[in-house]
Amino acid sequence: MRTTAILFLTGLMVAGCKNPGAEVAPAKVEPAPDSKAEAAGSGEPDKATDSLAINPSNSKIGFVGAKVTASHVGGFTDFSGKVDVGEPIEASTIDLTIQTASLFADKEKLTKHLKSPDFFDVGKFPTATFRSTEIRKDGAGHTISGDLTLHGVTKRISFPATVSATDSKVSANAEFSINRQDFGIAYPGMPDDLIRDLVVIKLSLSLPRSS
Repeated sequence: MRTTAILFLTGLMVAGCKNPGAEVAPAKVEPAPDSKAEAAGSGEPDKATDSLAINPSNSKIGFVGAKVTASHVGGFTDFSGKVDVGEPIEASTIDLTIQTASLFADKEKLTKHLKSPDFFDVGKFPTATFRSTEIRKDGAGHTISGDLTLHGVTKRISFPATVSATDSKVSANAEFSINRQDFGIAYPGMPDDLIRDLVVIKLSLSLPRSS
């Protein structure tokens, strides 16, 4: 009887753990085009107004991963890139490189595990990159499309974002989910503590413009 009660309570606990990846918009994921000659962006900008650096002093790249019993937050501390600002803002392009060894999570043991071959395999795949191919107005916000290379796999992804430009700064913010299986990250976890496939990606860019 006691064993049954424990199993019942455990089942309730597991069922009650939310899946963060299911609570945000999923990125659309497609095979990346074979042609390397495809032009980046939604076309040549009518006027390139600025080339603004992306770095940890003005931007954040985070994630939320989960297993059936808990979720964990993390991110990256070493990345660089640029936004070539176009006129209009939709003609801008984004170029970003992440050093995967800078990954961190909310537990030291988990940080080490995520860097291992079970997940990011940072020794074999030291960088992840994103190159935008289109920024388009979409209702009150925008949709950003581009090629994401992660874990040695390149996919064309599209995700919702808010993009804005003023005389003082250019900002872009996004929160969406990707399926780690799409990028060959297939570690299942323990039988009683399975790793969820959906991972929430959180991006925040606030790039100052020179006066």
